Amino acid sequence: MAGKRVDLRPVIKLRSTAGTGFTYVTTKNRRNSPDRLVLAKYDPVVRRHVDFREER
Repeated sequence: MAGKRVDLRPVIKLRSTAGTGFTYVTTKNRRNSPDRLVLAKYDPVVRRHVDFREER
């Protein structure tokens, strides 16, 4: 049962494109968004919103 949950909603890291090394951890639905995720989120190191890209 646990294997199916891991396959459908994997845990991913979102790393800042500002080069600060700051990350967020979240899950995503692989069926709805098979491509790499890019979200604009707050980076507290540079104190502004920047793009965060999914890393594997």
